[in-house]
Amino acid sequence: MSLYQAYLQEIEDRKGEGLHPKPIDGGELLSEIIAQIKDTKNEHREDSLNFFIYNTLPGTTSAAVVKAKFLKEIILGEESVAEISVEQAFEFLSHMKGGPSVEVLIDLALADDAEIATASAEVLKTQVFLYEADMERLETAYKAGNSIAKDILESYAKAEFFTKLPEIEEKIEVVTYIAGEGDISTDLLSPGNQAHSRADRELHGKCMISPEGQQEIVALKEKHPNAKVMLIAEKGTMGVGSSRMSGVNNVALWAGEQASPYVPFVNFAPVVAGTNGISPIFLTTVGVTGGIGIDLKNWVKKVDENGKTVVDANGDPILEEAYSVATGTVLTIDTKKKKLYNGDKELVDISDSFSPQKVEFMRAGGSYAVVFGKKLQTFAAETLGIEAPQVYAPSKEISVEGQGLTAVEKIFNNNAVGVNSETPLHAGSDVRVKVNIVGSQDTTGPMTAQELESMAASVISPIVDGAYQSGCHTASVWDSKAQANIPKLMSFMSNFGLITARDPKGVYPPMTDVIHKVLNDITVDDRAIIIGGDSHTRMSKGVAFGADSGTVALALATGEAAMPIPDSVKVTFKGHMKSHMDFRDVVHATQAQMLKQFGGENVFQGRIIEVHIGTLLADQAFTFTDWTAEMKAKASICISTDDTLVQSLELAKSRIQIMINKGMENEAKTLHGLIALADKRIAGIKSGEQPALAPDNNAKYFAEVVVDLDEISEPMIADPDVNNDDVSKRYTHDVIRPVSFYKDKPVDLGFVGSCMVHKGDMQIIAQMLRNIEAKQGSVSFKAPLVVAPPTYNIVDELKAEGDWDILKKYAGFEFDDSKPKSVARTKYENILYLERPGCNLCMGNQEKAEPGDTVIATSTRLFQGRVVADSNEKKGESLLGSTPLVVLSTVLGRFPSMDEYLSAVDGINLTDFAPPLEDMTTAPAELIAVSSN
Repeated sequence: MSLYQAYLQEIEDRKGEGLHPKPIDGGELLSEIIAQIKDTKNEHREDSLNFFIYNTLPGTTSAAVVKAKFLKEIILGEESVAEISVEQAFEFLSHMKGGPSVEVLIDLALADDAEIATASAEVLKTQVFLYEADMERLETAYKAGNSIAKDILESYAKAEFFTKLPEIEEKIEVVTYIAGEGDISTDLLSPGNQAHSRADRELHGKCMISPEGQQEIVALKEKHPNAKVMLIAEKGTMGVGSSRMSGVNNVALWAGEQASPYVPFVNFAPVVAGTNGISPIFLTTVGVTGGIGIDLKNWVKKVDENGKTVVDANGDPILEEAYSVATGTVLTIDTKKKKLYNGDKELVDISDSFSPQKVEFMRAGGSYAVVFGKKLQTFAAETLGIEAPQVYAPSKEISVEGQGLTAVEKIFNNNAVGVNSETPLHAGSDVRVKVNIVGSQDTTGPMTAQELESMAASVISPIVDGAYQSGCHTASVWDSKAQANIPKLMSFMSNFGLITARDPKGVYPPMTDVIHKVLNDITVDDRAIIIGGDSHTRMSKGVAFGADSGTVALALATGEAAMPIPDSVKVTFKGHMKSHMDFRDVVHATQAQMLKQFGGENVFQGRIIEVHIGTLLADQAFTFTDWTAEMKAKASICISTDDTLVQSLELAKSRIQIMINKGMENEAKTLHGLIALADKRIAGIKSGEQPALAPDNNAKYFAEVVVDLDEISEPMIADPDVNNDDVSKRYTHDVIRPVSFYKDKPVDLGFVGSCMVHKGDMQIIAQMLRNIEAKQGSVSFKAPLVVAPPTYNIVDELKAEGDWDILKKYAGFEFDDSKPKSVARTKYENILYLERPGCNLCMGNQEKAEPGDTVIATSTRLFQGRVVADSNEKKGESLLGSTPLVVLSTVLGRFPSMDEYLSAVDGINLTDFAPPLEDMTTAPAELIAVSSN
C-alpha cells in the first residue's frame, strides 16, 4: 500500500470519529501527493492539490522541506501547475514561517532573475523566523554589494515586518461563557488523561470541558457572529495548576481565529477571563497565541459599616457580585481606553490586560514573533552600522534609588540581556534574560517539538547550559499510545541537543525519573534561571518557571525568555519543629498560616515566594518549592547557607556523574559541562568571592509571612473539600486541616510518589514497615499503598543500603523494566505496589484510583478527576499529606488518631528542619551589577 493510500485509509478512520484529515508532516507522503499533482489525469489530483495547499504543516517538518522545494520550482518555471501561479507560490511560502521556506526565499532573492529576486525580497520582509544561518547569508550578500540584501536589511532594521501589521481593533465585542465556577484548572481545558493526543490538535480539542460545553460555545458563536466567545472562571482564577499550551490551543480552537488559511487547526487570539484573573503561567501561554486575559473583579468582598470584611461560618470572606457575566452576556472590550463595558456602562478597568508588551503580542499574532522580531531588527541594524529605531515598546526599567534587591531581582539582573539602565532593576521591570536550564516533559514534549518545527528551529541554543527531555509522565504504562509517541519524541529531542530519558539508539535503559527531580539535580547554580514544561518546575536552586510547551521551545531555540521581574513574598520561620512532624506538614501550614495572617487573601498568587530555608538540602527543600505551584505562586527561591548550598551542589554533581556513567551524555558533553559549572560555583562560595544567593537587608517585599513552627502539632492535610456547598471553594488547595478533623474517616487507597517525595520518604516507609513488623510480627494493608520512587538513583541507593529489601518483602507488585505494564491498572488489592519511578497517579493520564475512592497521597494535585474520578455514588477525593500519614492510613484503612500516629513514627527520623539562626540577608553594597550582554 502506498503512503497516500494509507493516508486515505486514515482519513476514513478519522471520519468515524468526526475528524478531518490529519495535517501532513511527512516528506515522503507529500512527495507522492506532488507526483499526483503533476499527473494531470490522476484521479486523486484535486484532493492532492487541496492537501498540498491547505493541509501541510509548515516550519521544519520534512513535509515543509518538500513543499518549499516544489514551490521554488514553480516560481523558477521548472514546474508548472495550472492552479498555482507564481504569485500564489510566494503567498504559500509566506505562510510557512521559516526554515526551508526562508532558505528558498533567500535563494530566490539572491539569484540573478531581478523580477523574482524583487518579489522574493518583498515576501522576506514580512518574515521574522530567521536564524543565524539565514542572517549570515544576507550579511554576506550585503557586504558583497548585493542591493537586494541591502534592501531587505534596511526593512528589517525598521522592523517593517511589525510596523506594517494592522493595529489591534479599538473595540472587541465578546459574548461570555462561564466555563466553570471557582478556580478552573487547565485539566478542564486539556485533561491530563488525554495527554497522548495533544499533538493532534483537532482530536485533542474534543476533550475540552465537555461535548455539551463545546456545543454551547458553537451556539454562542452562531448567535453572536460579530462577537468572540470569552471563557470565564466565575468566582475563581482561570488556568491554575499548569501552563498547558494545549489548554490555550483548545480554547483558541473553539473560540479563537484561524492563524493561516493554509494551516488547519492552528488558531490564535482567544479571550479568557476570571473573577480573580488568570494564573500567571497560563497568562504567559495566552500571550504566546496573541490572546487576551482579563481580571474581571466581578465578585468583591463584602464589608461591614466599619470597612471590615464579612466572613461566613468557616471564616471565609463573603463575596458580593459587582456585575454579572452570566453566559450569553454581550460585553465590549475597549482596547484604547482599556476598559470593559456592558453597553455604555463601564464595568472595570482592564489596563493590566493591555500593557504595551501585551498589545504587541496581540498585534503580532503571538509573543514568538515579537521575540524573533526584536532579534532580527537588532541584527539588521548592527549589520548596516546604524542605530535601530525605537519600534517596539521600550522595556520597562524600574530602578529605585536606595532600595536593595530581593533574591529574584538579583537573579534577573545577573541574567539580563539588552538592559539600558546603569543601576540594578527592581520588580515590575520588563526584562529579557538568559535561560540556563530547560526541561521538556513527555506529555507536552510532542507539542514542544511541533513548536520548534513551526518556528523553524533545528538545534538547541549554544547559550543554554543544559536541557532534559523526560519520560516520567508516561512511565506507568508502556501502552500503544506511549509506544507511538515517545520514541519519536526522544529521537527528535536527542537530535535537537537535549539529554533524553530514553536513548533513541538503545544504549542505555529507559530512565523515567521525574522531570523536576532531574532538573533539580542538573541546576548547578543558585543564580540560574530554569524554564520547564510543567507547573512544578520549581527548583530549590535558582529560580524556575513552569511554562507552556511553546515557551519551552522558545527557550530551547533562543536561550532566552522575557517577562516582568515579579514581586516577592518573604517567608521566614520561627519556633521549633516537633520531632513527630514531617516537613510536608510545615509546607501545608505555611499556606494555612499565610491565609490566616492576610484575612483569606492569597498574597502568594502571581508572586515569587522567597523562602529562607537555611540548612535544608536541595532535595528536601524541593518539597516546599514544588508545593508553591499549588499556592498559585509564580515561582519560588530558596535562601540557603553557604555550607548547605555546597552540600547540595556536591549531591547534584554526584547524580550528574551517575547519568554520565549510565551512558546519558551527548555529543556536546552537556553533563560534563554542568559538573564543571558546579565546580566553579562551589569554588566561588568557598573562596567567599561569590557567596550563596541572599537578598539585601533593605530589599522591598510585597508581603512578609512568618511561619510559627510551634503552632504545628498535628499532621496537616490539604483537602479538596469536594462537598463544600459553595462550588467555587472546591479543589482550591486552600483548605488545610489537621488530621484530627478526619477521625476514623475511611481511606480507600494511599499513594507515595511523584515529585513531592525524596529519598528520605522512601526510607521512612521502610522504617515504618520495620517498626510495624517488630510490633505485630508482620505487616498487612487494609487499603492499597502505591509507591512510585521519583528516580532510579534513589532505587539504586535503597537497594545498596538495604531499605529496598523491606519494601520488596511486603510488595505484592514490583515494577520490572524488562516487562513494563502495557495496560493501566483499574482495580487495586490491599497490597503494596512498588511502581516504576515516575509521576504515576499524580498525572492521572495512565493510572488512576478507582472512581469514588478517598485517596490520601503525597501528590500535589487536587484537581477534580485527576488522581480519582467521581463515581455515580460518591465524589472521588484526593487528600494530600505526608509520607508517614499516607503509609499509616493504608495499614489502618482509615485516618489515624494522634495516638496511633505518634506511636507509628516513634523513633523515626522524619525530615528534620530548624529555622536558620541568623538573618539570611546581605548588605546592599553587594548588589549584583546589571549584565550588559
